[in-house]
Amino acid sequence: MIHPELEGGDFPGIVSPVLQTQAGTLYLTRPGVQLIARPQISPDALSAFLHGFDPETHLTDALTDPVVLPPGAALSKTAGQLCYMSFGPKRTPNAEAQRYFQNILTSGHGSVLEHASYSFLFYGVSRSVTHELVRHRAGFAFSQVSQRYVSRQVLRFVERPEFQDGGRLHRQFVERIDRIAQAYSDLQNQLAQLQQEGDSRLTAERVTERRKRIQQAARALLPNETEAPIVATANVRAWRHFIEARASAHADVEIRVLAWYVLLCLRQVEPILFGDYQETPLPDGTVAVSTPTPKV
Repeated sequence: MIHPELEGGDFPGIVSPVLQTQAGTLYLTRPGVQLIARPQISPDALSAFLHGFDPETHLTDALTDPVVLPPGAALSKTAGQLCYMSFGPKRTPNAEAQRYFQNILTSGHGSVLEHASYSFLFYGVSRSVTHELVRHRAGFAFSQVSQRYVSRQVLRFVERPEFQDGGRLHRQFVERIDRIAQAYSDLQNQLAQLQQEGDSRLTAERVTERRKRIQQAARALLPNETEAPIVATANVRAWRHFIEARASAHADVEIRVLAWYVLLCLRQVEPILFGDYQETPLPDGTVAVSTPTPKV
């Protein structure tokens, strides 16, 4: 698999190109991953708190540390220092933050990592991928496209890596999604006709409710290959668990690629918190990810 190009600085992403069949059915061949939110921290906001102690403790030394950390690392380190009130001369300076977090990772006490959260938009992901993704509950929040409310105008599909050979499997995929897209459109039209004729199962007073009743019935024929965009928010500890579980060589190839892309984005913005992962090429052209400090 070609190493994808990261786009953006503070909010990196990996673009997934949109393709279409000759009949005009839209599809994607890899996940689109875009970081859309990250932590923000103001060290100066600690000033009133730290100045409230005996000046001889020198707790305010932390306010003048010349090294600026990425926000997630800075927030997690601040939370960890509070546990021991280690803001003074005996604190770990920011220049040695790598050693500080290595101690956290090797000890497995990752509660301070839960303060920093990151939100991603995932697209070019199939319904089968998101079914696995939403099983990650602790530390996660999800908002996913609803097939009850969206119309056929935004219907897209995702081609699995095994079908992207340009041969028979790819041709069958293209034929299948063209057929499904047409059947989906036809079914919506039939349901709309029944609704106009007064079918009690489809009628409703509000326009949005009438539209929803058509779409919630028509979605019954959509396959797991249907694209299911989703926004996922999780803290550092939860993202680490996701990466270790889903970027494993034993994970399904679709979600393995997604988890690898997430790592690439997070490692760019938080190299201290995600720099311990190694990548191993696999025979199928994908990459497996592992770390010497799992299950933090």
